[in-house]
Amino acid sequence: MLSQIPNILTVGRIIVIAPMIACLWIGGETFRWIALGLYTLACLTDYFDGYVARAYNVQSTMGRLLDPIADKLLVGACLLMLAALDHIDGWTVFAALVILLREILVSGLREFLAELRVGMPVSKLAKWKTTVQLVSLGFLIIGTDSPDWIESQLIGEVLLWIAAGLTLFTGWDYLRSSLRHVRSQAE
Repeated sequence: MLSQIPNILTVGRIIVIAPMIACLWIGGETFRWIALGLYTLACLTDYFDGYVARAYNVQSTMGRLLDPIADKLLVGACLLMLAALDHIDGWTVFAALVILLREILVSGLREFLAELRVGMPVSKLAKWKTTVQLVSLGFLIIGTDSPDWIESQLIGEVLLWIAAGLTLFTGWDYLRSSLRHVRSQAE
């Protein structure tokens, strides 16, 4: 049973995306707070699924497949919805675009390297990037519906730009590492 808990948490993260997006779409203060609650729940499952899998040594092939997919679905859905609803606008759309494009690039690189039976572990800096990115999206989800003394929109935008900077750096690092394997296959 314990081996299934991380996978249940990961699948839960995927399932919660639909009602979270619906709440954002409906809009209004109450639904944005509900969306933030669902998003926070999803972020917590991202932490706990990995923690439980490592702590109890119950990592699975299904978990290794679903976890990055769940992460990218959550982040991609949030970025697209927030941009569609103008919670991310102006120049900050470029930060969101950098993050989205990097996720696609890294997914493609991982797929290619998997065919070569080469693993691409997540770096500590990439984990920090993910943390900053997830926190920024939380602030952007609640946006102007936060208490007046919290500048959620501004905090979210600044953190999104920081995440985009880290995204460029970690994306370049993954690309550089992957190109070594591509070159070795070409020879």
